[in-house]
Amino acid sequence: MKTIYLHSQNLAFWQKHSRENVIALGFFDGVHKGHQKVIRQAKKEAERRGVDLTVMSFFPHPKVVLSGGKKKFNYLMPLKAKAEVLESLGVDRFYIVEFDMNFASLSPQDYVEKYLLKFSTVHAVAGYDFHYGKLGEGSIDRLKEDSAGRLDVTKVNKVEYLGKKISSTRIRRAIVEGQVNDLSVMMGRLYEVKGKILNHSFFPDDYYMLPRSGNYEVTINSGSEVFYTTVQNNPEEGRLEISDERIGQELNGLYISVTWRKRLSDVRLYELVCSRIEA
Repeated sequence: MKTIYLHSQNLAFWQKHSRENVIALGFFDGVHKGHQKVIRQAKKEAERRGVDLTVMSFFPHPKVVLSGGKKKFNYLMPLKAKAEVLESLGVDRFYIVEFDMNFASLSPQDYVEKYLLKFSTVHAVAGYDFHYGKLGEGSIDRLKEDSAGRLDVTKVNKVEYLGKKISSTRIRRAIVEGQVNDLSVMMGRLYEVKGKILNHSFFPDDYYMLPRSGNYEVTINSGSEVFYTTVQNNPEEGRLEISDERIGQELNGLYISVTWRKRLSDVRLYELVCSRIEA
């Protein structure tokens, strides 16, 4: 998969070097099951037509830009991690548009012309709540009209879990509340955070969220070894206390990934610690 960062200086170049494609549109933070449904629908259409499967997203989030940097946004994953998931889904090209005030000011018709039609897109796929153009005036329901009938369009309905829409906002809330048990169902995989551990302090890479304070079952991967262990997480202080001191010492100073499997009650953590002591 090729990842391409688009901005005003290179836009014309990539328009000329585009290939006929079916495109999946959205921000795709977390690439959860709702996003995956959009991408798989686009892949099916791309295979039917014998053309590339393309994903177009943007960065940073509009809330950050439109507030002049005053508002912060809690991302679920950095762009590199997003690209890795998209590649695993069979995407050929991943376009990341620089979201700035010029991009935010485009009319819906200009957006369609400059970022879809001039990129050789023949079919666009997006979620039912996808919007584009200035103030989000464009919607998936008018995308074909804004392309003057030159684009075929597929609208993908929402995906639900426990009767409610799966969304990036819902996943962020689950992380803040420490409900990591539900994440694998909504994301289609366990939530993973990468960073460096040093003297029991965990320094995650930018654009990750950490679950609320508490005790968790996790998998820690150092690249050479994998550990199934329990940790006490305190994101406010950046502390990640590994219950097994031997593992903590072995990982000190290393770049690791932490996969959050389950939040534990204090009683369950006590039982686990006791069982290890007895063993």
